[in-house]
Amino acid sequence: MVSEDYATRAIRDMVRVLAKMVLNEEVVSEPSEDSPEDQLYRKLLALADAGEINEAENLLSEELDTENLEHFRLAMAFYLHLNEMEEDFLDEHDYSKEEIADGVRSVGENFGYRYDFELLV
Repeated sequence: MVSEDYATRAIRDMVRVLAKMVLNEEVVSEPSEDSPEDQLYRKLLALADAGEINEAENLLSEELDTENLEHFRLAMAFYLHLNEMEEDFLDEHDYSKEEIADGVRSVGENFGYRYDFELLV
């Protein structure tokens, strides 16, 4: 689907721009293995992969520490993971590309960076 491809690319680009602004890195990597952030990241992925995407996002919101740049990294990696999920899976679990874009935008704003981008899908 053309709009899905566009949405996936647009979200990936949004993450890339925010990563450059916040981390001064072109690519967002997963948190370092065996770190506290890695443990949270793995828990988020397990929930999301089980279809509990809203629950995972709620956990991310509860645990997000805006003083810790590794939390920015794990949040962006989490949203990139969601972005790569099949649209049918997202639909089955009442989640959308727009919500992924909103989550990325919200995390960026929590870390003091505003990204004005309207995702049209």
